[in-house]
Amino acid sequence: MTAVYFALGFLFVAVMALTVAFLVLARQIGVLFERIAPMGALVNDSGPRVGDVTPSLALDNLNGQSIQLGTHLEKAMLVFFVSPTCPVCKKMLPVLRSVRASEGGWLNVVLASDGERAQHERFIDRMDLADFPYVLSTELGLGFRVSRLPFAVLLDENGVIRAKGLVNNREQLESLFNAMEMGVGSIQGYLERTHA
Repeated sequence: MTAVYFALGFLFVAVMALTVAFLVLARQIGVLFERIAPMGALVNDSGPRVGDVTPSLALDNLNGQSIQLGTHLEKAMLVFFVSPTCPVCKKMLPVLRSVRASEGGWLNVVLASDGERAQHERFIDRMDLADFPYVLSTELGLGFRVSRLPFAVLLDENGVIRAKGLVNNREQLESLFNAMEMGVGSIQGYLERTHA
């Protein structure tokens, strides 16, 4: 009988030790989550700021009618800067297709780049991008101070820049939508304000 009490006592101590270990680990996970809070698109401070109105531009579309940038847009617009030689840009194309399908009620997705027209036409054919508006404009890239790709700029219907940044994955792209929804320039800016 003593052995049974001893075994029960041992099990009780073991369960208590595991409970304490679980609580310690849960707290550590919380601390780690705060340290590696969700990162949004990597915002650069050059070029027009969030809240500025984008300059009015009429841009030639390699896949159809010209694109009008500026005030009085039909819908919000995501201008996504790509390059035929950028592997991350190619990885993001299925994400853009998915976003366009799910957010198409309020958002137009426009691909933008600069360079040799023939190279971009081959890129459009190879990547099956004929259904995306695709503009070539050095002026547009310089205007937004795009230095690395893929880079995205989210404009509202009035042509106001609501979010922008370097976008390497779906979460960073969606952070632009979240920033617009929350009325902040970026997720990083929001996190800095809430943790200050």
